[in-house]
Amino acid sequence: MSVTPVLDTDALSRQDPELAEILRGELDRQSTTLQLTAAENFASPAVLATLGSALANKYAEGYPGARHHGGCALADTAERIAVERAKAVFGAEHANVQPHTGSSAVLAAYAAVLRPGDTVLALGLDDGGHLTHGSPANFSGRWFDFVGYGLDPDTGLIDHDEVRLLARERRPKAIVCGSIAYPRHIDYAFFREVADEVGAHLIVTLAHSAGLVAGGAAPSPLPYADLVCATTHKTLRGPRGGMILCGAGLARRVDRAVFPFTQGGAQMNSIAAKAVALGEAATPAFAAYAHQTVANARVLAEHLAAAGFTIATGGTDTHLIVADPAPLGIDGRTARGRLAAAGLVLDCCALAHTGGRALRLGTAAVTTQGMGEPAMARIAALLVGVAGGGRDPAGARAEVRALTAEFPPYPE
Repeated sequence: MSVTPVLDTDALSRQDPELAEILRGELDRQSTTLQLTAAENFASPAVLATLGSALANKYAEGYPGARHHGGCALADTAERIAVERAKAVFGAEHANVQPHTGSSAVLAAYAAVLRPGDTVLALGLDDGGHLTHGSPANFSGRWFDFVGYGLDPDTGLIDHDEVRLLARERRPKAIVCGSIAYPRHIDYAFFREVADEVGAHLIVTLAHSAGLVAGGAAPSPLPYADLVCATTHKTLRGPRGGMILCGAGLARRVDRAVFPFTQGGAQMNSIAAKAVALGEAATPAFAAYAHQTVANARVLAEHLAAAGFTIATGGTDTHLIVADPAPLGIDGRTARGRLAAAGLVLDCCALAHTGGRALRLGTAAVTTQGMGEPAMARIAALLVGVAGGGRDPAGARAEVRALTAEFPPYPE
């Protein structure tokens, strides 16, 4: 891969050197620290180049063949390509690639099948549910009556008995499955069974695992869900954005929920970049990447568990790991600060039933860099040493730089 499409700041340096310096600094930060944030990845130079293309200038309200502006012939073609590639990669009857974000996709999905005041069953916020699962600070909590199901306190797995019981008691109009911190595969067939029993729509928020599904490293929700909301970044390695996948029967309702109900003009540069990423996701190389991402996460989780971390659910099926450093005598927030000083970038998340904070990390980005299981052992040693206080962050920072130099995200 050439670094040129990633950061060509000559023109920007002449016009706005202050912003050019920020862009150079951010590329340097990403290239010399370990990106272990579960929700982040490295888009390819082709995706980044498309984001900065002339399509960024194009106003294209509406859909291909029915725009509210002229001059949209090439924009229409780009969107049609993105739609067809999404349908092919995920095996969907219909795809809407216009949502600006994953949350925008969820908003449109709710608008397509719900009305204000409807009851919705979703994973509770304290158990790893997303803001769109009924947070009072979010549109979902203000417009709908959310009921939260939880995790089994002994296993950390979704409590299926509670899901069925709450569905029967509350008769929701929709059941949502998906999480920002659940490292195991979700039993979509079970949720479909419960939804059918109570007459609810099944909505899957496939934010984190979309790329794993595309690469065949995770089960697909498409045979079971009425609506699937996905992000196009994270494991899919595309631009920041969202999309909705559904059957033909809901296609018109979904399209009208995206435009004109929740959004205006489509971001055509982003849609074209989604098309590029979806084209990449259809390749054998991407399938190998998806499987390696999961293998790396499992190895990393095993090393952390052996060193004393408590690993939620005892392991992972995906790219995501929730690791509690409390057995090392440190809380999650303090550990995150120490790790950041050493160049290990990751997040914290709430621990169900305890009120504590754990480290939430993922292997999507480091796998994109070409790292495999041996590198995971090195990363685990860094995480354990720095978080536990056995290694000075400044000293560990040099080892992080050496590792990222060995596996640069955008090698020249």
